[in-house]
Amino acid sequence: MSQEASAKQYSMGKPKVAPEDADRAVLYGFLGKMMQSAPSEADLQTVRGLAGDQSLLGRALDRLSETAVDETVQSLDEAYQELFIGIGRGEFMPFGSYYLTGFLHERPLAELRASMAELGIERADGVSEPEDHIAALMQMMEGLILGHFGEPAAIGEQRAFFSKHIGSWAGHFFKDLSSTRTNAFYAALGVLGDQFLSIEAEAFDMSE
Repeated sequence: MSQEASAKQYSMGKPKVAPEDADRAVLYGFLGKMMQSAPSEADLQTVRGLAGDQSLLGRALDRLSETAVDETVQSLDEAYQELFIGIGRGEFMPFGSYYLTGFLHERPLAELRASMAELGIERADGVSEPEDHIAALMQMMEGLILGHFGEPAAIGEQRAFFSKHIGSWAGHFFKDLSSTRTNAFYAALGVLGDQFLSIEAEAFDMSE
C-alpha cells in the first residue's frame, strides 16, 4: 500500500518552523510511515534505537522500541497484512469514513476532499486507497505543519483540519489498535498514536 499527500505548489525555500512544531511533525510523519506499510529493515533499526523520557509519550516510545527488537521485516509484513488488509478486510479498517459511519466512501471522505482542495493537497499518483486512510491523514498534518503545501499552516488552520478530519476518530482507532493481540509491535504503535493524539487534542483546545 502507498498513501501519501502531495502539493500543487511548494514554497521555494524551507520555511522556518519552531522546534516544538518540527517535533510534532516528526511524530505525525512517523505514525504515517508506520501505518502506510510494514517497516523496512532500515525502519526497524531506527525504531529499535528510539529512546523516550518518563512522560506517557516517552514511555510509549520506549515500549515500541522494545517490541521492535523481537520483530523482523517478514513478521511485521505478515502482521500488517492480517491487521489492515486481510482476505476481504483486515482486523481493523483504518479509514475515517468507516470509523465514523461504518462504511467506506461516505460523507467524511467527501468533506476531507473538499478541505484538501482548499489547502492545495492532492493525492499521489498511483494511490488507490481513499484519502481518509490514517496514514495519509498523519502525513497531511505533517505537511501542514512543515509547509509542504505552501506556507506552514497557522495553528488555527491546523486545529480546524485536526478537529474535522482526525480528532473525531483517529484516537479511537489507535486505542483499538493498542488492544490487539495479533502483534505486540502494532499494539505498541497504537499506544503511541493514542498518547500523541490525546496531547495534540489538549493542546489545540488550549489554543482556542
